[in-house]
Amino acid sequence: MELFDTATVLTRVLTTGVVMSIEKSDRELPGLERLLTKQTGRTRAVLVNSRTAAIHAALAGQGIGHGDTVAVPEPDAATGRFLDWLGVGVADQGPAAYDHVSLDDANADRLAELTRTATAPALVVDLTGLGFGPAAAVLTDDDRVWARAERLKIFGAYDLRTMWTQEEADASLVPGVQFNYRLSPLVAACVRMALTQAARPATPTGARS
Repeated sequence: MELFDTATVLTRVLTTGVVMSIEKSDRELPGLERLLTKQTGRTRAVLVNSRTAAIHAALAGQGIGHGDTVAVPEPDAATGRFLDWLGVGVADQGPAAYDHVSLDDANADRLAELTRTATAPALVVDLTGLGFGPAAAVLTDDDRVWARAERLKIFGAYDLRTMWTQEEADASLVPGVQFNYRLSPLVAACVRMALTQAARPATPTGARS
C-alpha cells in the first residue's frame, strides 16, 4: 500500500478519536471482519493481535486446552513452543484442529483461493505479512467456537459493560485464564485497505504496443 494511502487511513481513524477496540463506536474492526468473512465464505470472524493469539483462540474456541493433544497444520518450532506453553501436545496424525494461511503482499489477492479447501472447524489467517504490525484472524462457521474465541481476547468479556461490571450471562464461555488479544482499529483499518486494494483488478499503466 502506498504511503499516501496509509497516511489517509491513519488520519481518518485518528480523527474519529476511536483508537481502542473496546469502544462501541468503532467501525474499523467490524469492517475488516465483514471483508474477511466475505472473502473466505465463513460466517464469523475474531480479530486478534498476533498469529499465536489466533492459534490460541482457535483452540480455545473448540474447548482445547491444557492436557489435550491436537494435530496442527504444518507444525513449526515457534508453534510447537507456543503450544507447549499452553500445555497442548502435538499429535502425529489426525484431522487438524485448524487450517492456517499467511498473507503477504504477494498473495493478498488470493485469500478466497487459498482458503477454499479448508475444512477444519477454525481457520487461522495470519495478516502480519501485510506490513502493519502483528495481526491475525480466526474464521469459523461455528457460533460456539466464535463466542469462546471472542471471549478469550478481551479478558473473558464481550464488551465494556461485562468487563467492568463483571456481570455474566454465560459462565461456560469465560476462559479460565483471561487475555488481552485485542487488535487495534488503526491496524485493522490498514489491513482492510491492503486487502481491498489487492482484490481490485490491476489498472493498465500504458497503451499496448
